[in-house]
Amino acid sequence: MTDLRFSWELSGFGWATCRIADGSSERKDIVSYCTDALADLLHGVAGLYGPRAVHRFSFDLEPAEVRWVLRGVGPEAEIRIYRFPDMSASFDANDDDGTLVWASRQDRSVLSHAVIEAAQSVLRLHGEEGYRAKWVQHPFPVAALQDLRRLHLRDDACVHRHDVFLP
Repeated sequence: MTDLRFSWELSGFGWATCRIADGSSERKDIVSYCTDALADLLHGVAGLYGPRAVHRFSFDLEPAEVRWVLRGVGPEAEIRIYRFPDMSASFDANDDDGTLVWASRQDRSVLSHAVIEAAQSVLRLHGEEGYRAKWVQHPFPVAALQDLRRLHLRDDACVHRHDVFLP
């Protein structure tokens, strides 16, 4: 396990730049608004606090797909990102049918903390209305952020409050 960095930045009308990095590698994707990507990410990470061990969600890169597979392993999370050349053709594909483009194993608390901080940064910068104006198809996922925050504070004993900023 190494230093984890994560960011989510609205990079234009209907596009976001998603970056994840640890001490040995980095992954950057330009994500389309065709899916509710930030909400899917927040729900996926929150799922690590439940009984199901594996959580999957995809980001549309138009036309490619990156599929995140999060596997809870005790207090840790295995993160694997697979790339598929065409999202419309990979619906029924197994993970291994894609190309593994990034992988890391992190404390669940570190992953949750990084994702919460990135989402809160987007909300602070744009507000709900500004987010909706840029992301167009979907509102800012306030409930998903609050849910992940609640689970993280409850189960990970994080010393940061992670106050959800609502303008």
